[in-house]
Amino acid sequence: MAALLAGCAVGPNFKAPEAPHSTSFTPAGQIAPATAAAPLPGGEAQHFVDGLDIPGQWWTLFQSTQLNALIERALKNSPTLESAQAALRQANENVAAEVGSYYPSVSGQVQSQRNKASGAAFGSIPGFPQSYFYNLQTAQVNVSYTLDAFGGIRRQVEALRAQAEYQQFQLEASYLTLTANIVTAAINEASLRAQIAATVDIARLQQKQFDITLLRVTAGGASRTDVLQQQATLQATLATLPGLRSQLAQQRDQLAAYVGDLPADYAGGEFSLDSLTIPKDLPVSLPSKFVEQRPDVREYSALLHEATAQVGVATANMLPQITLSGNFGQEAATFSNIFSAGSNVYSLLGSLTQPIFKGGQLLHQRRGAIDAAQEAAANYKATVITAFQNVADTLYALQGDADTLAAQSTAERTAADSLTLVQAQYKSGGASYVQVLTAEQTYQNAAIALVKARAQRYADTAALFQALGGGWWNRNKALADISTTAGSGQAQ
Repeated sequence: MAALLAGCAVGPNFKAPEAPHSTSFTPAGQIAPATAAAPLPGGEAQHFVDGLDIPGQWWTLFQSTQLNALIERALKNSPTLESAQAALRQANENVAAEVGSYYPSVSGQVQSQRNKASGAAFGSIPGFPQSYFYNLQTAQVNVSYTLDAFGGIRRQVEALRAQAEYQQFQLEASYLTLTANIVTAAINEASLRAQIAATVDIARLQQKQFDITLLRVTAGGASRTDVLQQQATLQATLATLPGLRSQLAQQRDQLAAYVGDLPADYAGGEFSLDSLTIPKDLPVSLPSKFVEQRPDVREYSALLHEATAQVGVATANMLPQITLSGNFGQEAATFSNIFSAGSNVYSLLGSLTQPIFKGGQLLHQRRGAIDAAQEAAANYKATVITAFQNVADTLYALQGDADTLAAQSTAERTAADSLTLVQAQYKSGGASYVQVLTAEQTYQNAAIALVKARAQRYADTAALFQALGGGWWNRNKALADISTTAGSGQAQ
C-alpha cells in the first residue's frame, strides 16, 4: 500500500534546472590569463586559474592574522548569523512537525459527567419521574488517520523541506556576506589610513615649502602673494584630514557592528595595506559547477522546489480526502465499575470527502500555485544571470585594477621626482612659484590615487571570492550545524 501511494502524489515532480551551457564568463580573449604587475607591495601579477577550488576560509589568503581573528570574532558574535541560524532551526522543526502527519493521531480521554434528564422525553408514564439524575464515567482512546491517497501531505512535507533548504542557503549567504563585508571594511580602513598618512606627508612637504617661501620673501626673492598662495594650498590640504578621519571612525563603527560590538566597546586592531598580501592565484570556477556554488542561486532553486511542491498540494486539495477514525474505551456510572464486563464501547468510522462546489476557490488556488511556480522559475533564471554578471564584472575590474595600479605607480613616482626637481629649482630661483604649486597639486593627486588604486585591487579580489560563492562547500562542518541542536522540546 505504501509503495502504491508513493507513486500517486499529484502535481509536478521537481527537477533542478540545468546549468547554463556557457563555457566561460566573458567573451573569448577579453580576459588575459594574468594581470599586469606594478613595482610595489600589492602590485604583483594575479593569475586566473580555471577550475581552481576555493578554500572554505578564503580570507586567509590575504595572510593577515589580524583579519582572521576579527572574522573569527564576528562568526561567534554576529546577531545576523544568530538570526539566520534560528530561522534554519525553525524551518527544520516545521519539517519534523509536518512529517508527523504521515502517522495516525492517537489521544486518550478520561471524562466524568453528572447529568440531569427530563422524563417528559419519554411521554406520560405512570411512576416515571419527571426528571432524574445519572453519572457517566468514560475512559477511551481515539485514533484518527488521514490517508494520503493523492500525496497532498507528502507534497506539503516536500515544500517544507525545500523551505528548510532555502533557510540553509540563506545562512550560507549571510555567512558569505558577513565575511566579505568584513574584508572589504578592513581594506577600506587600511585605505583611509593610507590616505591620511599620504595627506599628512603632503602637508609636511607643503609646510616646508611655505617656510622656504617665507625665507625668500625676507631675501626679496618672492612676493607676499606667493606666501598667501602657499598658505592657502597648505590649509586646503589640511582641510581634507577631518573628513578622512571621520570616514575612518565610521568605518571602525561598521566593523564593530559586524563583529557584534557597540562602537564604544570595539577594540579591533588597526589595518594597513602593507599588512595584507594580494593572492596571486585567483580561482575561476567552471560555469557548469558555478550555479551549485552560489548560495543565492541555491536559495532560488529551493524556492522553485517549494513552489513546485505547492502545486501538488493545491491539486490534492481538489481531490477526495479519505479519513479513518475510531475509538475504544469504557463507560460506566461509577469509576469502580468502568472496567467491568459489558462496559466497553467502540466505534469505527471511514469517511470520504469530495469537494463539489466552493465558488472556484480550489481551482483558482491551484492556478495561483502554478503562477507562483512560474514566477519562481523566472526569479531563478534572473538570479543565475546576475550571478554570471557578477563574476564577469569582477574579472574585468581586476584586469582594470592591475592596469590602473601600474599606471598610477608610474604617475606617483614621476610626480614625486618632478616636485623634488621644481622645489630645488624654485629655491635657487630657477622656477616660478606657479610651477611649484602645479607640481604640488599633481603629486598630491597622484599619491592619493595610488592609495585608492591599491585598495581597490584588494577589494575587487575579495569581491571575486564572494562572487564565486566563497568556498562554503569546503568548510569541514556546515555553519548551520553549530546551532541545529540548540533548544529541543518534547515532541507532541
